[in-house]
Amino acid sequence: MPRRRLVLAVIGVLPAQAWAQAALKDTPATPESFLRGIYAPYPNQDFKGQPYWQVDRFFAPDLARAIEADMREAKRRGEVPKLDGDPFIDAQDWDIAKLAISVKSDDGSKATGVVSFENLGKPTQITLDLVHTGAGWRIADIKSPSGRLSELYKK
Repeated sequence: MPRRRLVLAVIGVLPAQAWAQAALKDTPATPESFLRGIYAPYPNQDFKGQPYWQVDRFFAPDLARAIEADMREAKRRGEVPKLDGDPFIDAQDWDIAKLAISVKSDDGSKATGVVSFENLGKPTQITLDLVHTGAGWRIADIKSPSGRLSELYKK
């Protein structure tokens, strides 16, 4: 009987270990791999954009809370949220070409990413302030041609 319990316990632990390993594997280890994960699909013409409304997946906690609160309030009022376009490319429509990503790490807990590309033939540069959180690398702010994302949520 004890042997049967051990086998059942091991069978129960293995899926949990596999899930934990998969979760760790999906968490980018570097700020550059985090940004590449976001931007790599954009040149594909069938790509419909990142689900930026899944704020915890992309944004640092303070910015994520501000975006979520605005989305909830806009929905309550039946209005469009302040973020009305894809923040990663600063546009509602796109045809991305010549994608380039570079990252400068400050101290292991912060980094700055610069993403440049052509969108619909127009050169564009996006600068992302990144922070390392308990969930991995996340975006603390985005500076694009239309301004800073954090400025949308200033009162």
